[in-house]
Amino acid sequence: MVVDLRSDTVTRPTAAMRQAMANAEVGDDVYGEDPTVNELQREIAERLGTEDALWTPTGTMANQLALRALTQPGEEVLIGKDAHCWRFESGALAALAGAQTTELPGDGRFTAAAVRAAFKPYDAFVAPSRVLAVENTHNMAGGLVWPQAQLQDVLAAAKQLGLACHLDGARLWNAAAALGVDERELVRGFDTISVCLSKGLGAPAGSVLAGPRDLIKRCVRFRKMYGGGLRQAGILAAGGLFALRNHRSRLGDDHANAQTLAARLASSPRVSINMNNVQTNIVMIDLVDADASSVVKVAKTRGVVLGSVHARRIRVVTHLDVSSEQVQWAADQLLAVLAEAPVVRPE
Repeated sequence: MVVDLRSDTVTRPTAAMRQAMANAEVGDDVYGEDPTVNELQREIAERLGTEDALWTPTGTMANQLALRALTQPGEEVLIGKDAHCWRFESGALAALAGAQTTELPGDGRFTAAAVRAAFKPYDAFVAPSRVLAVENTHNMAGGLVWPQAQLQDVLAAAKQLGLACHLDGARLWNAAAALGVDERELVRGFDTISVCLSKGLGAPAGSVLAGPRDLIKRCVRFRKMYGGGLRQAGILAAGGLFALRNHRSRLGDDHANAQTLAARLASSPRVSINMNNVQTNIVMIDLVDADASSVVKVAKTRGVVLGSVHARRIRVVTHLDVSSEQVQWAADQLLAVLAEAPVVRPE
């Protein structure tokens, strides 16, 4: 048996999803003529309460199109600690949009006071702040969900300062499932929203950027400029539509599996896990006296595939392709690996 817990991006299309993709009605999306892409875009816009939406091949492209459209070169984007649009998007914000960033203090989430303290008005000597970017759930914080009251305070402060607001909602569906609220409630106050179809929902590819019609029209041009103008993209969009309609309701299963895995591993004296931070489908495992890369390497020989964040931290992500029984089996294997791992004291 092999259980891959590196990410929820490793899922494979189900048989029913493959059938939906094979049967998709398609056209040339660069001309705006792919009916399945158009259907997906309309459905996302309706779910999120925006005027329009745009399919993109990747979440990185969705984020970068929004930030490009909301800034001018030399302006600043305020972001949370270790934000995906800064840490995992190959420097695209600087290279493609010409924007600078300031990282706000916190666990990926931050306060209205932090926004006000970091804000830079227009001045000849600084990069003026133009956009606030929020990530919900926050990947590197372990899938943390923003409390709604805190989020609304942050957005109110941003609006008072004249900042545009972008939501990296790659795992927005997980946030909605964890809070038991509609996604439309979680995106209230944002100018642009990106959502991913290939993470928790299990589509093979694709994200969608939603927002005002005029801004999305600009992003169509940027998508072409960035190489994202696919032709018969409806084959991929059909997978996204199927995932959206059939896999949202089961996200709670992934959250429950993450809780089970975290609780099992927390029983080891060689592990430290903050159970309060296991809110969705991501678990951050801090090793007390073992090396993460070594644990990852040995675990793979036992059929459990993991990813390390740094020398003392391992990240595991539950998803569509991992059952509750497989999670229990993976926990058994990891506990055995941890029990035998060489002791490596912190320097």
